Amino acid sequence: MRMVKHILRTAAAGALAAAAVVGAAGAGPARAAALGTPAHLVPRELPPHPGSDWYASDVTKGLPENVPFCVERTFPSAGATHRTFWTEYDTGAAQIVVRTGTVDAARKLAAAAEKKIRNCAADWQRDYPEGTASWRDYGALPAEDGAHVYGVHTSYPDSEPGIHLYGVGRDGRTVTVVQWGEMGGFGQAPVADFTRTTTTAVVKLYHS
Repeated sequence: MRMVKHILRTAAAGALAAAAVVGAAGAGPARAAALGTPAHLVPRELPPHPGSDWYASDVTKGLPENVPFCVERTFPSAGATHRTFWTEYDTGAAQIVVRTGTVDAARKLAAAAEKKIRNCAADWQRDYPEGTASWRDYGALPAEDGAHVYGVHTSYPDSEPGIHLYGVGRDGRTVTVVQWGEMGGFGQAPVADFTRTTTTAVVKLYHS
């Protein structure tokens, strides 16, 4: 039962997508700094759900109470804002945005988040050796100063499997991570929609 709750929580804590943004030319750190508070995704920018609307919390300072699966203990609370999303079913999503002090700090933070995601399946399987886990690299995106999309699948005996998509991106000294998750496997993950969502999340940070 504890494992079931874990998978339900992490799936519901998870990722996003939708509408492509054309013309993702970089704004640069100076312009980003001048524009102030970065923007967050809104429900219509998430991957469409076949049976439910998306709902969203307010944008809130700090990290969410339940930091998304795979990127726990990665982001600082200082300079962070977040928004969580949910549906009437098990599908959920989250976005964290962190404004760092320097471009170099942002590069390092984005790299640390990507490393955590790439290692997530192996780390999870070490904690739950009875289960199985795997990950996929869906590639880099030319959004602002760069973005990348990944997928992680976990399965545990007598529990529903979980599929999670992640997008990590940077604009100047600001880093964002978005996560979408639900019960299921790679075959039902909305990768194309989520890729568009990740592009939207990075581009709109300072272009809303």
